[in-house]
Amino acid sequence: MALSVAVVGSGGRMGSLITRLIADSADLELHAGVGRDGSLDAIEGADVVIDVSLPAVSPQVVDAALDRRIPIVVGTSGWTAERIAPVARRVGEDPELGVLIIPNFSLGSALATRFSELAAPHFESIEIIEAHHAGKSDSPSGTAIRTAELIGAARADLGPVAAPHVDQRARGQQVASIPVHSMRMSGVNARQEVVLGGSGETVRIVHETLSEDSYAPGILLALRSAPATRGLVVGLGALLGL
Repeated sequence: MALSVAVVGSGGRMGSLITRLIADSADLELHAGVGRDGSLDAIEGADVVIDVSLPAVSPQVVDAALDRRIPIVVGTSGWTAERIAPVARRVGEDPELGVLIIPNFSLGSALATRFSELAAPHFESIEIIEAHHAGKSDSPSGTAIRTAELIGAARADLGPVAAPHVDQRARGQQVASIPVHSMRMSGVNARQEVVLGGSGETVRIVHETLSEDSYAPGILLALRSAPATRGLVVGLGALLGL
């Protein structure tokens, strides 16, 4: 029996891709597509909800899915540790609920974030430069936020990174002490570079998305994993065993 999926944000770039992937998959079927003016009541009865809406709307989508006890995959940006905390508390109170928050569906991005996390304790200076298409409505990106938070956690015993002149606006927004610089421009799909600096050397961990097709394996993995997910899972890396 096919897994029925409700797509919230179905009219956007990612929503259109997800809808196409569902149509092309023998084990998935579209339960409902909810656009900008659609009602969240349409998710009723779905096996899984996937949210690729807007940062301001996403918490309402999560609440709607949890109220109906439907597993949800969250692919919308803006889910900082602060925003995740109340969801973690709610899910922790009911072991049958499941939430997957995936800042980036690209397998390569998950690997690059993990490499950055592993390298972080060995370098004092770390900064992130990320670029996305001009239509992306938020900055820093969810991927950059998640990467910075994991770097910060990996350096918890060492303290914050060395980031001089953070009072200057051009130095970027600090996330977990790491300066993050965001570009939004035409000609770019998605690119993130983590720069780690030490005595006499730098290491650059770069991931670039050239086509939205790169998200397909991660989207399908998340959708197929969601029904068995219990509790809160953050990041595609958790599903890949990273």
